[in-house]
Amino acid sequence: MNRPVVDVHAHVFPRISRAEARVLAGAGEPWLREGGDGAGMMMSGDAEYRPVRAELWDAAARVAAMDRSGVDVQAVSSTPLMFGYEADPARAADWCELVNQRILEYCAQAPGRLLPLCQVPLQDAELACAAVTKAAAAGHRGVHIGNHVGSRYPDDPGVVEFLAHCAAEGVPVLVHPWDMLGGDRMGGRYMLPWLVGMAAETQLSILSLILSGAFERLPASLRLCFCHGGGSFAYLLGRADNAWRNRDIVRRDSPRPPSAYTDRFHVDSAVFDPRALRLLVEVMGAERVMLGTDFPFPLGELEPGATVRACEQLSERECAAILGGNARRFFDIEDVEA
Repeated sequence: MNRPVVDVHAHVFPRISRAEARVLAGAGEPWLREGGDGAGMMMSGDAEYRPVRAELWDAAARVAAMDRSGVDVQAVSSTPLMFGYEADPARAADWCELVNQRILEYCAQAPGRLLPLCQVPLQDAELACAAVTKAAAAGHRGVHIGNHVGSRYPDDPGVVEFLAHCAAEGVPVLVHPWDMLGGDRMGGRYMLPWLVGMAAETQLSILSLILSGAFERLPASLRLCFCHGGGSFAYLLGRADNAWRNRDIVRRDSPRPPSAYTDRFHVDSAVFDPRALRLLVEVMGAERVMLGTDFPFPLGELEPGATVRACEQLSERECAAILGGNARRFFDIEDVEA
């Protein structure tokens, strides 16, 4: 039997009407406008946000694309526009319940192929904990969160409380960058918020957990994965270690250097260059990297697993682990045939 391929970073925008989106009035109002010809538009209130294709909301179209590209299983998470973090917590909780139910219904059209990940009102730790418990009981296989809520990053006490709850519940956590910093300087030019901001946001999130000592307080059982290859973290880890060794202010709350914490989280493989992937595997270990494509967006890996397979330094065993074996353990996926 061929080893199955599992994509841990794939988005969905389920059918949600403008009327349903009004629960987030003043906080984005994300909804889907279909064009009827396989095209559609992600909407934010009255504003057009991004043109999209049917694979984003049509399960049959998605599975057909997976079959064409050799992907056996996708962990399906909401498009970050849908987080609703700017809303009143009670309204955000209602919104997340709607989104989570739609994701369950979507994934139920291809059981075993599509793994549903829920979202939560992360702006309120108590509501977020209750939401992830309810979602897991309903069939969600993990939770998808943004890397920050306003100015609160993963070292925030409320977010740490939520992560500890996920560890206790055995719920894997996928962290995705969004609402990128520096937008006032980068603007919309050349998609710089995606090219620069996403990498910076992700590295900032990882280092916030390390340097704050949050990883020392969180259970080792926490299953945590950062999208987009961990951003700039692997490339700049030496810089962080050097600062920890030489400045008291950097190591004040972290008893060990940043490089000592690479066994506390996973990253996906969305780096798009075999040379970058080689460094990522050297830093993280092959057992901590999982295939991620950012499907179905055009800035994702259009040929899933191509970067992994093109990395000549990886052994066959390491390739198999990254393409599927690690994700099967991360999400407790039962045996599937490729």
